[in-house]
Parts: sequence; structure tokens; C-alpha cells
Amino acid sequence: MVVFAPQNIIMDPPFTRIDIISCRNLLIYLTQETQKKLLVLFHHSLNQDGFLFLGSAESIGVLTDLFESLKGKSRLYRRLESTQHKELFQFPSPGFRFPPGEPGADKALSKRWKHALNLENMANQLTLQRYSPAVVLVNEMGDVLYTSGRVGRYLEPAAGKANWNIFVMTHKSLCYKLSRAFQKAVSQNSTIILKNVKIGTAADAEKQVVDITIEPLKKPEMLRHLVMIVFTDIRVPVKKKTGKTSRPPAHRNRVAELELELQQSLQELHSVRQEMQSSQEELLSAYEELQSTNEELQSFNEEMTTSKEELQSSNEELQTLNYELQTKVDELFRANNDMKNLLESTDIATLFLDNALCVRRFTARTAKIFKLISGDVGRPITDIVSILVYPGLAKDAEEVLRTLVFVEKEVTTSNGRWCTVRIMPYRTLENKIDGLVLTFTDITAFKELEAALRQTQVGLKKRITNKETELNKTKKRLQSEIQQKK
Repeated sequence: MVVFAPQNIIMDPPFTRIDIISCRNLLIYLTQETQKKLLVLFHHSLNQDGFLFLGSAESIGVLTDLFESLKGKSRLYRRLESTQHKELFQFPSPGFRFPPGEPGADKALSKRWKHALNLENMANQLTLQRYSPAVVLVNEMGDVLYTSGRVGRYLEPAAGKANWNIFVMTHKSLCYKLSRAFQKAVSQNSTIILKNVKIGTAADAEKQVVDITIEPLKKPEMLRHLVMIVFTDIRVPVKKKTGKTSRPPAHRNRVAELELELQQSLQELHSVRQEMQSSQEELLSAYEELQSTNEELQSFNEEMTTSKEELQSSNEELQTLNYELQTKVDELFRANNDMKNLLESTDIATLFLDNALCVRRFTARTAKIFKLISGDVGRPITDIVSILVYPGLAKDAEEVLRTLVFVEKEVTTSNGRWCTVRIMPYRTLENKIDGLVLTFTDITAFKELEAALRQTQVGLKKRITNKETELNKTKKRLQSEIQQKK
């Protein structure tokens, strides 16, 4: 679904029937005239109502009849139907065919310059076709990218599916030598020259002799990693016939050919032997490296095994510690539940404060004395409304924190009840003071009973006093009667 290809938008043929073109941050590097030509080219390439997406610093300029700007911050334009600016639609752009430094490069070329340019191109093409050697440009895999000159003598399309690989297209008498030399040139990144290579077989009437140059290209940068193969024809001198000497027999020519082929075979054998020796050395070196790597891997495997055992041991210790912590958490949870049930079962309002007299915890019954909710935890006790008539509560609490002596007072409430307030230090298991514990006990019944007892005592005292008065009167009366009788 996606085609990737290098595209020179100035010189290469344009794509057509495009729905959207994204050309961002490119036009800012071109001249204004070139920008206009490219925008016209984009207009030609887009479908009707197609879109053009430019960079944040680019715009369509004065070509508002070709594109319509869409709303928004992005530089997005819609193609409009227009027949104007056809004079700018020139492909390829002639302004880029001027030699460097030629004045008026951004304007249309003159007919004289075009004519000279065409003559130069035709002459160059004629020279390449007739007098230059055959050149083939391939990549490192041998795929043909470019040809120049008469390469048909050395390359021919293979039968079957089209395949533009040079090793498939090369003449069968050159295939082996060219393949070996190509691999050597690519591996060594150096130029290899094959001298006096014959094309053809022994049955051919004539044989062609060529020099083959295989050169990996390093410059320019665009042609790096490509290989240029040059075929140069060699003229074989023809011996003149003389009357004194007769033509050598055919078997002498055959012997000469066989000797030449034998010499070439020996050279190839020597080269194959050297390559095999170098390959053997490389394989031996690779084997030693692999052996060293294997030993390192074995050592690493042993270390990993040891680490695995240590991790297993650590995991077991962590599991044991986790079990102990879980047990402690369960015990703490049960103790917390026991303490909560104990505090609720005593029916005593209990309030826990920290060293700053802020609420830490309280029982449900405490909410009847102080207007406390769960969100009041952490607030100072002095900021909370209470029904106690006890203005010195905060002062007594600070005094208990200072002296560590508990305070117990009986105070009344705003609704006419009585309670005993006991303020004691909060001691941790480490015997550290970490706040206060306030308990509030309702003693209204005791106060009412005490008042009734006091009233009863007063009544009894009055009755006793009355009885004593009556007894004294009776005693005096009796004494008076006795004295009268006497």
C-alpha cells in the first residue's frame, strides 16, 4: 500500500492523480520563482478538491486562484479549478539547466542556449555510444542500475522471468571469472582488473578479447556502495601472410589456445587456493572466537545458576518474612478489634490527643460531648465545639503533658448534666509519652442521689432538733410538776 521512492520534484516526472501532497519545510530553501513553478506543478498533480499541506513558514503567496486556504492554524490548502499560470508549468524546470554562475538562471532559456544544449547532449550521447567502453553500474548484489555503451556483446537477457542481475545476464564464458572477481572486489573494496579475457568457445570462428575492470565506487557520495564494471575491447594483432612461410597448422593454434586456457586455469586455481587458505584462517579464527564465546557463556551460565540459587534463597527468606509480617498484621488487626470492642463496651467516652492537642481517635460516645466527625481527626481540640462547661480544659491538658500527673475534675454540661473528666498521659509500649487520653464519665445519677441524700440529712436534722426541743420542754414540764408536788 506504500511506495517509497526518491523524487526530485524539479527534474523528475511528477506524480498525478494525487489526493493530498505534504511538502513541508522545503519551499523555504528555494527562490520565489521556483516556488511558483512548483506550486503550479502541485496544482497539476492533485485531483479535483485535492489538498496541499505546507510548512508553518510557507504559503501559496499570490497563487490564490489555484488553492484555497482552509480554516485553522495548519497550512492546509484545497485545490481550485483554474486555467491561469499555464506559462509557469514547464517540465523539467529550465532554470536548473544553466551552468553555475550563468546570469538569468531563474528566467526562461533562450533558443540559442537550448539549441547549444541539445547539440552538446547529442554529441555526448554519440561519443558514449561509438567510442566509449561499455560500462555497467550495479549494486553490491549485482543488480543492474545503469548501462552505457554497447553492452549487448557481454550481457543478454536471460530466458524466463525478467531478471536484471548481472550474473544471470553475463555471457556464460565470463560468468565464472566475473563472479569471482566481483566478490573479491567487493570484499576487499579495491579495483580488480581481468586481462585478456576471451569471450566465446573453442567452436566459435572468432573470439573476442576484453579487459574487465571492476571498481567499487567511493565518490561521489551518491554513488557509494555501487560497483562499476567496464568492458574494454582488446584488438588482437593479425599476422600477415608471406610467401616464404606457410600458414601454421590448425593444431598449433589449438595448442596455443589450450596453453593459454591452462595458464588461466592455473592462475584461477592459485587464486582459489589463496582464497581457501584465507577462508580457512578466517574459519579457524571464527572457531576460536566461538570457542572463547562458548566458554564465556558457560561461565555466565554458571554465574546465572549461582545467582538463581541466591535469588531462590532470598525468595524463601522473603516468603518467611512475609509470613511473619502477615501474622503480625493479623495480630495487630485482632488487637485493634479487641481495643475497639473494649472501648465501646465500657460505654465511656474516650478521646485520644497527640502532643499538639489534636484529635487522634475517639469513641462513638465522645461525639455526644464534642461535635466530632471522622473528618475532624487531626484538628485541635480547642477548635471543636463542646457541651462541657470547662474553659480550662486545654490548660489542664498542657499541664498534664508537662508534669505527667493526671487530672480529674467534675464538670457540668450545658444541658444540666454532670460528668467526670480525667486527663491522663498516653504511654506507648516503649514507655514514651505520645499524647493524652481523656475519659468522660457521666455522674449525673450520683449527683442527683447526693442531692437527695443531702436533703434527707437536712430533714433528719430538723426532726432531731424538733424532737430535742420537745424533749427539753417535756423535761422542764416534768421537773416543774415534781417541784410543785414536793
